Amino acid sequence: MFADAALAVALFSFAALRVFASAALPGLYSRGSNSSNTICCTRLAHALGSQVSYPNTDAYTQSTASYWSQQEEALVPACIVHPQRAEDVSKAVLLLTSVHSPAANLSACEFAIRGGGHAPWAGAANIDGGVTIDLSGMKDVIVSENRTVVSIGPGATWEDVYLALDAQNLSTSGGRVSSVGVAGLTLGGGISFFAPRYGLVCDNVVNHQIVLASGAIVNANATSHRSLHWALKGGSNNFGIVTRFDLRAFEQGKLWGGRIGYPVSTTEAQFQAFADLTNADQYDPYASIILSLAWVARQGGWVVVSCLEYTQPTAYPSTLVPFTNIQPQFLNTMRISNLTDFTVEIDSSTPVGSGRQLFATNTVGASAELLAKIFDISNSSLQAVKDIPSLVWSVSYEPLPTIITAHAASSGGNALGLDPSDGNLVIALLVVTWLGEENDAEVVAAAKQMFELAEEAAREMGMASGYVYLNYAGFWQDPIGGYGEENVERLRAVSRRYDPTAVFQKRVPGGFKLFGSG
Repeated sequence: MFADAALAVALFSFAALRVFASAALPGLYSRGSNSSNTICCTRLAHALGSQVSYPNTDAYTQSTASYWSQQEEALVPACIVHPQRAEDVSKAVLLLTSVHSPAANLSACEFAIRGGGHAPWAGAANIDGGVTIDLSGMKDVIVSENRTVVSIGPGATWEDVYLALDAQNLSTSGGRVSSVGVAGLTLGGGISFFAPRYGLVCDNVVNHQIVLASGAIVNANATSHRSLHWALKGGSNNFGIVTRFDLRAFEQGKLWGGRIGYPVSTTEAQFQAFADLTNADQYDPYASIILSLAWVARQGGWVVVSCLEYTQPTAYPSTLVPFTNIQPQFLNTMRISNLTDFTVEIDSSTPVGSGRQLFATNTVGASAELLAKIFDISNSSLQAVKDIPSLVWSVSYEPLPTIITAHAASSGGNALGLDPSDGNLVIALLVVTWLGEENDAEVVAAAKQMFELAEEAAREMGMASGYVYLNYAGFWQDPIGGYGEENVERLRAVSRRYDPTAVFQKRVPGGFKLFGSG
C-alpha cells in the first residue's frame, strides 16, 4: 500500500540492488508465530480451501517475493489468504475476529492487508507470524455503460487500470507509477497527473465497497454511510477492507511528458522555475512536475531530474518551457504517448526487491529559498551515510497548489485537513534505497535528522504546513495527527461506530493508527 512507491525512488533509473534481507528495521513491529495464529490459519483453510497458502508453497512464495521493499519481503506470515471476491474477504474477517484464548494468554488473530505491496517499512502491509490478506486476486477494472465511472478491485495496480482505460480513450485520477496498488494510494489521498483538473485521487472516489469488522459488506458514498465515505478519503486501513473503488472516469487521449536530466549546477534555476509554477496566479490545470535531486553512491555525486507531464498532446507547452529551457541536459525523453507508457517509464526506475527502502516527508510553503535550504539540509544529513556503497538518497519536490486542494469541497470533502486557505504548498519527499540490514539504523537516523532540520527551517520562515502526506510518511511520523484535531476526532468517531471492538486498530498493527499503535 501507499503511494507511487514514492515516485519510484524519485524517478531515477538505477541498476537493481537486490539481495536477500532477513529482518525488519529496528523499532518496527514484528510478531512471532503463536498458537492463536495456527488456529487462525487452520480455520481459514477449512473455510476458504485453496485460497489459503502456507510457507514453501508457490502461491505463498509468489506473494512474499512481490513486495517492493526488502523489509516487507523478509517478513514470514503464518499463512496468506488470497480472496477472489468481497464475500471471501468477509468470511476471512469473520474468522479472524472469532479466535480468542485469554486463558492461554494468547493474542487474537493479527492480520495485515496487502494491496499493491509498495509500502516500504516492515509490517505496513505484511505481518511476521500472523495472517496476511493478499488482495492481488481482486483486480477487475470495469467501466460503466455511460463511461463515467470505473470500478476497480483493490488488488489492481495502476498499470491494470490504465491499460484498460487507454484502450477506450478514458482515464481517471490515479497514480503515477504503474506497479503501485490502487488501494493504498487511494486510501492515503493520492496524487495524480490529473490532480489540478480533478483533485486528489481520494476526491474522485464516488463509492467505496468495504468489508467491516463485523463481516458486513456495505457501500459508502454520498448518500449511504456518508461519514465512512468521508473517512476513507485519507483514513487508510483504519475502518475495514475496501473491496471495490468506484472512481470518476473522463475522456482522455494522449499526453505529452517524460523526463529531463540535468547536472546539479542547475538547482538555482530549477527551484525558481518550480516556485514560479506553483505560485502562478492561474495555475495551468494540465501541468504536472516532480523535481528530483538524487545522490547516487555509485556515481559519487548529485543529479537532477524533472518529471514533466502535460495532460494534453501539446509538446513543450509554455507553462513548462522554464524547465525544458534549462541547460545543459544529459537526458531527455519528452514525447507524446499514453498514460500507461509514462507510468511504466517511472516504474522502471525501481523494480521489486531492488533494495531496502525508506520514505519520509513534510509539506512547506512554495518558496525557492526554502527549497534550496531543504536541499542543503538534505546534503548535510546525507554525509553520515554517503559512503554506503549501494546508497541512493533522493529528494523530490511536488507542487500542491490551491487548484488541487480546492477540488475536495465539491466531492463532500476529505479527511486530510488541507484547505485552499493554506496557500500554495510543496510536498518534500525523501526516498532512500540501500543494501544491508546493518546500515538500517544509520539511514533512519540521517532521515530523521533531515526532517527535524527541514521543519525547523520552514518554521523560521513561517512556511511550515504541519501536513504530512500519509503515503510518503516515515514510519516514525504522524500523518493522521497532521489532519488537525477536529478531523482526527471525526475519524475516531467513525471508527467507534463502524469498528466498535477496534479490530482495525488492534488486530491490524500495520499502517498509521487513529488511537496510537494499537
